[in-house]
Amino acid sequence: MKKPELSNLRKNYNSGELNESNLTNDPFKLFEIWFNEALLNDKQEANAMVLSTVSENQSPSSRFVLLKDYSEKGFVFFTNYNSKKGKEIEGNKYVALLFFWPSLERQVRIEGTIKKTSAKVSDEYFYSRPVESQASAIISKQSTVINNYNNLVIKKQQILNSNFLKRPRNWGGYIVTPILFEFWQGRINRLHDRIQYKVKKSKCWKPERLSP
Repeated sequence: MKKPELSNLRKNYNSGELNESNLTNDPFKLFEIWFNEALLNDKQEANAMVLSTVSENQSPSSRFVLLKDYSEKGFVFFTNYNSKKGKEIEGNKYVALLFFWPSLERQVRIEGTIKKTSAKVSDEYFYSRPVESQASAIISKQSTVINNYNNLVIKKQQILNSNFLKRPRNWGGYIVTPILFEFWQGRINRLHDRIQYKVKKSKCWKPERLSP
């Protein structure tokens, strides 16, 4: 197979612009506007976000997770607490999130601290899921090595047959509390718009334009 000429792959971004007149004082409000537009326009899962964590030996790792709720308190997703990301979160409470919406030529980058949601929040979401998804969460020892995929299928069916679907204590929600937002809008000739919001000592958010 011939190797593609990656150096020649280029795209001109011309879907929009992010001017100071478009900004809000509250980055959560701007996120909400952009997220709603992504829900309407992006063909992929608009709530898919990259979660980046750092291990004890300072090795970073990233993966996609799904945003399930957001407010001015933070951004919520659910996972196995014993997974690789769960263990890294236990050792380092600073994480990063990244949303990318290709059809709008936009990115949102978020840095913040993370903690577990309440058991009530985890229960409410767990029992709202399809029973097949509940069963998968119960039997999966996420991030561990397995020898046979079929064993997972058998265990899942056994759980479904038992009609005993209880949220495992090692499965639940996390909430990320932002300390920084960066909104990126692709622009023509790579002169992209980058607006950063950081929390100041007054606990107010201040927008700043960054060089592309």
